[in-house]
Amino acid sequence: MMPYVEMVEYEDASSEVKEIYDEILATRGPDGLSDFWKTLAFHPPTLLRNWKQASDALSPGELDGLTKEMLYIAASIATNCTYCTEAHIALAQRLGMTDGMLGELVEIVSLAHGASALGAAYGVDRDVASRGD
Repeated sequence: MMPYVEMVEYEDASSEVKEIYDEILATRGPDGLSDFWKTLAFHPPTLLRNWKQASDALSPGELDGLTKEMLYIAASIATNCTYCTEAHIALAQRLGMTDGMLGELVEIVSLAHGASALGAAYGVDRDVASRGD
């Protein structure tokens, strides 16, 4: 798949975009300036807004960085975003995710996907036990 707009390489970026790129590189390391960010850079307000949201949401807080990356992987699988899935698997692996952890994560996503389809198909409503009454 090719982007519908031209990616902005660091050396071709405006000073405004370079400032955002520098933040991305400082946070994510030398491999952090992915094609995703380079594509969003064609419209600097979109790049800035998405970078701020991503950096805020994925920074360690109550949940550690690896857990957040694994949640991002699960959401990416669920929405069929191959690019996001691959990118966040790589980020999670850098944070210590093992092959076994990835296997369990994918198994849970697959289970939830299948169970959700069955529940929707059969019109299953939450019962008293699952509500905690």
